[in-house]
Amino acid sequence: MTYAADRLYEEAAYVAYHFHWSMADILDLEHRDRRRWVDEIASLVERAERRRG
Repeated sequence: MTYAADRLYEEAAYVAYHFHWSMADILDLEHRDRRRWVDEIASLVERAERRRG
């Protein structure tokens, strides 16, 4: 099963936006690792929003 291209670009954009990593570095990550970074970033964003709220 291949990972949907739209989902891959969405994850890459999310990581690049928040961590300013290059597209090549992000795409070099294994799927599992990339998803972990997406989850970690989401957690950081949620905590920051709670502090502001």
